[in-house]
Amino acid sequence: MSRAKQYDRTELLDRAVELFRRQGFNGTSTAELVAEFGVNRKSMYAEFGSKQQLFEAALERYNSKHLTGVLAPLEAPDASVDAIRQAFHDYASASEGPFRGLGCLMCNTAVERAALDPGSGRYVAAYLERLTRAFRHALSNAQQGGENTPTVDLDEMAGFLTTALIGMAASVRAKAPPAQLWAAYKVVTGVVDALPAPKR
Repeated sequence: MSRAKQYDRTELLDRAVELFRRQGFNGTSTAELVAEFGVNRKSMYAEFGSKQQLFEAALERYNSKHLTGVLAPLEAPDASVDAIRQAFHDYASASEGPFRGLGCLMCNTAVERAALDPGSGRYVAAYLERLTRAFRHALSNAQQGGENTPTVDLDEMAGFLTTALIGMAASVRAKAPPAQLWAAYKVVTGVVDALPAPKR
């Protein structure tokens, strides 16, 4: 009879998320993971297979637990320009709070790992696609609601917003001055607010 596990997989993944978020993949050793988990190395490998597999499981956990909550306003059926403004406001605010120096695990991974290993790259690509799709959804709702003109290219604007938000997340990670993040917020929301409304 196999022994019952003395740990909870989800709890280990939550700890892994925070450790990888603070230190990145390369900056986190197996010894640090074992110490953080409070389990032996054999148990960790039995559960996750390898450090790379653990990292990908942590990305999956981060996507389902954290990013779903972050993107919920943009992905809501009635999302519009207000949801876009709020997304950028939240990232600017993060430059002054406990997430300063941490940033977003998925965005950190985009910089550190996406170009180096296909496993991490798949998660990053899926996130970027999801974020762009969410922005396009909110912009489309705004267009249909008469908040901007039908001539606005939604794909181009959604791509711009995605790139801008990723840049802000990287700046939070880099501990950029909060004034810089608030300036970016002001410019981006100015672009969104300046979208011409249809003539009635």
